[in-house]
Amino acid sequence: MRLNRNELSKAVKAALSISAVAAMCAAGSAFAQNAGDQSDQTPQTLQTITVTGSHIRQSELSTAQPVVSVTQADIQKQGFTTVADILQNLTVSGTPAISRQAVLSSGESVGGYYIDIHNLGAERTLILLNGKRLGVTEDGIADLQQIPVSAIERIEVLKDGASAIYGSDAIGGVVNIITRNRFTGAEVSAYVGQYDENSDGTAQTYGMTIGARGDKGSVMLTAEYGKQEPVWTRDRWFSKYPNGPYHPKDGWTLVSQWGLFFNYNYFTYAPYTPGLCSSAYCTPNHDGSAFNPYDPNSYHPTDFAAGSTDRTNTNLDYMLQTALEHKSLFTSATWDFNDHLHFQSDILYNHRDTFVHLAGYPFNPGFSLPGEPLGPSTSIALSPDSYFNPIGSGPLSDGEGQTIYFYRRGWEMPRVSNNVLNTYRIGGTLSGDFNIGDHNWNWDVGGYSNINDALVTSSGNLSLVAAKNALGPSWFNPATQRVECGSAANPIPYGGIPGACIPWNPLYPNGTVGEGSLTGHPDLQRYLAPIYHDTGRVQSTEYSANITGPLFTLPAGDLALAFGVEYRQEKGNFEPDASRQGALSTDLSTGPTGGEYTVKSEYLEVSAPLLKDVPFFHSLSLDAAIRHSKYSTFGSTTNDKFSLTWRPIEDLLLGGTIAHGFRAPQIADLFGGLSGTFDSYVDPCDLRNSAGSNPEVAARCTSGFGGQPGVPAGFQQLGQGNTPCASFPCQTNVAFLAGANPNLQPEKALSRTAQIVYSPSWIPESWGRLDVSVDYFDIMVTNAISGDTVSAILNDCYVLGIASRCSSLLFKRDPTTGVVTYALRGGRNAGALHTKGYDLGVNYMFPHTPIGQFRLAFAGTYWSAQESKADNAPDTPFVSFNGLDANFRYRANLNLDWSLGPWGATWTTRYYSGFREDCSYDKVNGGPECQLPDHISNGSLTPQRQLGSTTFNDLQVRYLIKPINATISVGANNVFDKFGPVIYGNARTVITPYYAGFDIGRFYYVRYLQKF
Repeated sequence: MRLNRNELSKAVKAALSISAVAAMCAAGSAFAQNAGDQSDQTPQTLQTITVTGSHIRQSELSTAQPVVSVTQADIQKQGFTTVADILQNLTVSGTPAISRQAVLSSGESVGGYYIDIHNLGAERTLILLNGKRLGVTEDGIADLQQIPVSAIERIEVLKDGASAIYGSDAIGGVVNIITRNRFTGAEVSAYVGQYDENSDGTAQTYGMTIGARGDKGSVMLTAEYGKQEPVWTRDRWFSKYPNGPYHPKDGWTLVSQWGLFFNYNYFTYAPYTPGLCSSAYCTPNHDGSAFNPYDPNSYHPTDFAAGSTDRTNTNLDYMLQTALEHKSLFTSATWDFNDHLHFQSDILYNHRDTFVHLAGYPFNPGFSLPGEPLGPSTSIALSPDSYFNPIGSGPLSDGEGQTIYFYRRGWEMPRVSNNVLNTYRIGGTLSGDFNIGDHNWNWDVGGYSNINDALVTSSGNLSLVAAKNALGPSWFNPATQRVECGSAANPIPYGGIPGACIPWNPLYPNGTVGEGSLTGHPDLQRYLAPIYHDTGRVQSTEYSANITGPLFTLPAGDLALAFGVEYRQEKGNFEPDASRQGALSTDLSTGPTGGEYTVKSEYLEVSAPLLKDVPFFHSLSLDAAIRHSKYSTFGSTTNDKFSLTWRPIEDLLLGGTIAHGFRAPQIADLFGGLSGTFDSYVDPCDLRNSAGSNPEVAARCTSGFGGQPGVPAGFQQLGQGNTPCASFPCQTNVAFLAGANPNLQPEKALSRTAQIVYSPSWIPESWGRLDVSVDYFDIMVTNAISGDTVSAILNDCYVLGIASRCSSLLFKRDPTTGVVTYALRGGRNAGALHTKGYDLGVNYMFPHTPIGQFRLAFAGTYWSAQESKADNAPDTPFVSFNGLDANFRYRANLNLDWSLGPWGATWTTRYYSGFREDCSYDKVNGGPECQLPDHISNGSLTPQRQLGSTTFNDLQVRYLIKPINATISVGANNVFDKFGPVIYGNARTVITPYYAGFDIGRFYYVRYLQKF
């Protein structure tokens, strides 16, 4: 379905206007005629629940564990259609490492939807489906896109550590997606939306749920199809330029679609005689005039100025948000053998296809075939024997026999990829109950198998073999009247099949058609940039048995316990294309990943009521749990949890927990192969960074430290094109390496929470109903498994003075230029993460009024600390990132819901506090964007800029067509078309100066729900 420009937005604007008028008329009519009309909806008490966070079945739903529940009705009142988007708007959510804006990410996780609770990382949030683990990638993160929203009954989020209950990964929190059970009837839904600006990003979701129930069993089937079109960086004011609208000329690269050619030997610096132009660097004319690659007048000296026409703005050809399509099928069935024996099963299939588009690859002289050291005789460049070389030895050249080295972006061959993930899941549980005396016990045995099959199909990266042949010797074949590879004496067949060749003339700029040019020659493009295939599979299998019930009765109630055993196997592999494994393309080299591990677990959980119905103790209970897990990779770990719940009066609940948790290293952490990576990093030895303001850092840099050579005076970090970086982080010009560590140990975590829930019953019903909750959380992760970064390695070495981080195994500098020429980063158990703060919830149901029923819900999260530690040394300080780089100190949501008869409306306000980031411009002089030039961070002068808070507002108006039981909703997310600030630091995506968690425009939508 393709909507015309502004077609949907105009329709929704009109619908919102008409709905508002109709709703006001309905309210006025009700006020005039039915002042005593009452809604049939009853108030609901805000309370914590134990469906998620305990294996014990209890009639008392309130415990000391902080749980947030999002129901299907709540989902229908939002303008979001995926589980991840819904959860991302919870105030406790942080920014996942991979989002739809992370277009430069690679691997099987790209295209998925992930959630991060308490800003500790998506890998530290456990995802459950009906209480069982959802299948994960090799990185150990679960894609929430697998679950069709139409099948969901509710989503429960436990904001607490729960490794003693569920095992690994339950550190930051637990998300339990609970599907509908024993559903009867049918529902059909349709959702269509698009952004107001440029009418792009069109999203469509269609779902159907049908269920039937008999005397013995039930069956339910949900099918869902969704499609989201891309948004391009060129179509947003904040992303059109690499460093934002305030610096539109900065960040452009010299590796352009026009090409840049050297008038000297790139490796020996010997000048060419004669050259292509009167400068050391030449660029083909690209002003629309006639171009002749053999005429020196067709070239001009390269203009290095920022934003010059010889540079290129690659943001004109990137996606801001990727395109996505998914197809889901979920079915569940139950069968009751008798009143005490039941069977339940579910089957899930999901197909996810993510399309990514990047600007063409920046080809440069830094490539040679594997096994050949880079140098004058091996670098892939235009051969002196090429027919196209104007200063080589070909028939049209001057006979000097000189190689031409060049930069040239393959603009005609954009890097595109289809990331396909197929999920297959089947599970079954046999459950029952029995009596021991007066006590009823429940048991279950079951298991599941979850398979994620990944296929990544990509093109746009150059084959090094093809490039070397295409730029090698070539001749004009009079018989075919074309230039062909080889020579008359040793011809090479023409074509793109193995053993054949198509010659390439890189001197032609983009848009110019000529012999051997990329423009207008699709056969040459396909030859140079073939299609690559990466495949992967992760299979998760688990078997479990559980039993729970009351052991005996105490004066305050039953002492209940739960006991269970589990066996789980995780098996995965990822096979990059052979060209990537062999470093035979310009794509990042990647080794294969493959491995498996098993874990056996036993847990015991006890709930003991201590006091009940005595003065100051309406109830008092203690819960305890312990789990022992044995891994085939690192050994055993034991974790516990203790919770105390106290109700001094019925209206007030006080509680707290203390829990030990862990996160086991995943398949990619342990068995991943070495991969190439063009990291963006900050070199503190650049005089514009730490070395420019801290004499200790300057001394370590210039004199050498930890075995590293010193850098020359005035050193500046070099980026693409070997030119000084204009802003930071800056992308390296040579490929670094990233890999796994088979010796990793599990992370450890200590979680402490406290809770107050107050629901005053003394408030008269005529005043409404109020519920207030305050949650305190304090989570410390030690022995953290972290993917190292080049910035962190260099910072630890030179700024913090940690000599072990200066090892030549981690990075090397050129002893003459000081440039980092090699870096290896892998996983490590080092340092710690710490986060603590408060969650506040207020839920107020207004009294019934003649103009409708109003409900107000407020949720806010305040982080009093977010900090990390670089290593395990006792004297290494914690470094705070609270309020820095979009790690917000405070997030809040305010929701106002109104209903009157068939009409309803919801207004939602989403608030993000301001934050700071390191200055990227005019650090020394403190330019206009550097409001805090004298800021001291961790003992060093670190100029920073302060960014203000951001607020987004959403509106939905809905109408229930009672005769046919259908609801139509129209709405707008970000109704005021608000944008967040332009940013330059670590919070930005690689190519976009904007925080990935912010809205990128006003989004209109229409939803239709039909119930039968």
